[in-house]
Amino acid sequence: MHISKRDGISTGKAWGIRAIAILLALIVDAVIIFAIVKLNPLKVYGSMADGAFGTGKRIWVTIRDCMILTCIAIGLAPAFKMRFWNVGAEGQMLVGGIATAFWMIKFAGKMPTLLLFLCMIVSAIVAGGIWGVVPGFFKAKWNTNETLFTLMMNYIAIQLTSFCVAMWENPPGSNSVGTINNGGTVKNVGWIPNLFTKGYNKDYAWTVLIVLVLAALMYVYLRYTKHGYEVAVVGDSENTARYAGIRVNHTYVRTMALSGAVCGFAGFLAVSAVSHTISTKTAGGRGFTAIIVAWLAKMNPFVMILISALLTFLDKGAVQIASDYGLNEYVSQIISGIILFFILGSEFFINYQVKLRTHK
Repeated sequence: MHISKRDGISTGKAWGIRAIAILLALIVDAVIIFAIVKLNPLKVYGSMADGAFGTGKRIWVTIRDCMILTCIAIGLAPAFKMRFWNVGAEGQMLVGGIATAFWMIKFAGKMPTLLLFLCMIVSAIVAGGIWGVVPGFFKAKWNTNETLFTLMMNYIAIQLTSFCVAMWENPPGSNSVGTINNGGTVKNVGWIPNLFTKGYNKDYAWTVLIVLVLAALMYVYLRYTKHGYEVAVVGDSENTARYAGIRVNHTYVRTMALSGAVCGFAGFLAVSAVSHTISTKTAGGRGFTAIIVAWLAKMNPFVMILISALLTFLDKGAVQIASDYGLNEYVSQIISGIILFFILGSEFFINYQVKLRTHK
């Protein structure tokens, strides 16, 4: 057997390999489902679809969670393209959420709604940007390990969130913030409203539109701007970048500011459009899931939407089959995990070709 790196592969063939991987994963899952729980695999797959798309509300929730995950992955894209392994999206998202919640709690009803939203957005972006700049600066100045640094920043953000929850807890002694602006004269102030209907939390079209615009802007930034070109060159080779006159250290800091800012903006969406509260679970592990999304999409923001949709579908489906068939969470996670394993494994065959040697 001979394994060699491919010089290139057509888009159609790459997606064909991924489709085959998903088909094989479904077959393996079917065998496991029947072997362990003696259920009809087709009914289980139908239950997964029902969990994600069974009602209008479920469809919107699936789309909403897909968009939030996509937003975080978009934030990781410039850092990963620069080969700066930012695993701190969780923390950057949390501090963005804290900044958003601060304005909602302290200034609701004290300023015009439009100005409040502007303050929420700007503060979330700045907070996330600062959380990204710190490891970027240390990498540029002292060549620290960005993976460990950004990971540790997550834990600082979690503790900072716990402190804010204790400070803003409502009602006192509940150890939670509760739903922010849920009643009285400030009811729903700072909440992103529905686009197609009156009220809140029925459709999340504003979130969809915002993230789609953000995806388009990031695509243009990475592919057609001078800064995007510098990010790509630094990612390919620092020495080449320096030879070309690119200020590598400056690029590190600037790109991490952008990466953290977008993740902080995701925190704004999570608080203002989705949960209307802040807690250590606001990020919910999506900062780490977004790493898989960005990697599988090869830093293409539009492909990230497709990958995010698949992972969100698997998450919603796992919850539904656990509910419908009385399975524990581990069985449902095995089913979705096998699909994800095959998808990740397909990337090997996209990047490498395997040939069987013939002996004469």
